[in-house]
Order: sequence, then C-alpha cells, then structure tokens
Amino acid sequence: MNPTYDFTGKVALVTGASAGMGLATARAFAEAGAAVVLADIRQEAAATAAEALIAEGHRAIAVPCDTSDDAQVAAMVERTVAEFGQLDFAFNNAGIMAEVAPLADGSRENWDRVIGVNLRGVWSCMQHELRQMQKQGGGAIVNNASVGGTKGDPGVSPYTASKHGVIGLTRTSALEYVKHNIRVNAVNPGVIATQIARDVVENDDAAYAEMVAKVPLGRAGSSEEIASAVLWLCSPSASYVVGQAFTIDGGLTVG
Repeated sequence: MNPTYDFTGKVALVTGASAGMGLATARAFAEAGAAVVLADIRQEAAATAAEALIAEGHRAIAVPCDTSDDAQVAAMVERTVAEFGQLDFAFNNAGIMAEVAPLADGSRENWDRVIGVNLRGVWSCMQHELRQMQKQGGGAIVNNASVGGTKGDPGVSPYTASKHGVIGLTRTSALEYVKHNIRVNAVNPGVIATQIARDVVENDDAAYAEMVAKVPLGRAGSSEEIASAVLWLCSPSASYVVGQAFTIDGGLTVG
C-alpha cells in the first residue's frame, strides 16, 4: 500500500506527462488533491489525459511543451501560474532515448537531440520553476535522471551523459536553493515497464526479457512505483532530503 498525502491547495507541474512515469505521477498528484499541469510535446495525448482527470473531479490542464525550446518552457510555467496562481511541485520527467551506436559512430544530430531534451530541457525547466518558487518562498522539484546516470552504458553515450548531467544539476541547484526553502532531488529509475525501456533494446522482445531478467527483484518496475517516490520526495515526510538522487531499480545497481 502506498502512503497517502494531502496536497489540497497545491499545484504540481509534470513534463512528459502524457504516458508512462509522467502520467502516473500526474495522476498520483491529482488523487492527492493537487491541481495538475500535464505538459508534453504530444499535445493530443496530454489533453486526453487531462480530460480524464477532470472527468474524475480533479483540477487539471494540458499544456503543449517541447522542453528543448526555452520559450515553450517559459510559457508552460507562465500558464501554470496564470491558471492556478502558484507552482509548488515540479517533476521534470520529459526525456528521450538515444539512437544505439558506439560513441565514434554516433551523429552530432543525435547528440544534440538527446542533450537538448534530457539535459538542457531539464536545466531550462528548473530555471523557470526555481524563479517562480523563489518568488513564492518555497517548493519542491524532482528531476527524472536514471540508473544510466550512475554508471556507463555502452551504445547510448548521449543518453548516459545527459543523465549524469541531470544528477549534477540536481545536486548543485539543491545547494543553491535550499536557503530559499526549495528542495531539489532526483529519481534514478532502473528498468521500468515503459516504452523508453524498450527503446534501449530497439524493441527487441528477447533483449528486453534478458534485460528484465538481470533485475535481482525479478521484474520490471512500474510507473506507479516511480510516482510514489516522487510524491514522497515532494511531501513533508521528505523535508530533510536535499540534493539526493534516489535509485529505484529492484537491486540492479547494487552488485
């Protein structure tokens, strides 16, 4: 059983919110009473998800956003505040997988695309979120990094570099903004049952099964398990947790 939180009167922003970990986290925030902004480059999917939450009695809006575009990120935060008056929590989840290739065979286009979303996009989101939270006097941010940010991962060097960067941004900004009552942390998901996990093995079912088999717990994690960690990190229960990259991987990186 997951713990329950009362986020009534709070506002949560989730990027990459149309599916997977983003959608599960947006739903969890809504069910805990928060008003939720579902931001995604996939506008129709985000709108459908927001409509479903509204139909269940929650407060939610969908905002189109390509997080690699700073103007769109600025507009996303502005829309959040215009609609709900504040921004208390942010889950910077939007991310993409790199094309699989050894470093010397990779393209500059692939590098720029992955870094643009996974690292520069998180940096841009944090800039605008932190400015708003600083005005308000506090808040909590959780960035979606990866176990790939804690080790090497052959074949996807842009992705791995981007996630190492997210952890660095998390730790540094946590130290910079804790004095403003803003806590910044990250989650490092392992093998989670989402499309991006299958992208790692180029949708090869046998390779995916082999990857899951390496998890000591014996299964892939669920998006809801990541959502549970994000809500805890945003809650008063985690009030002493600052600048941490919280690994959730079924034991994958223990050995």
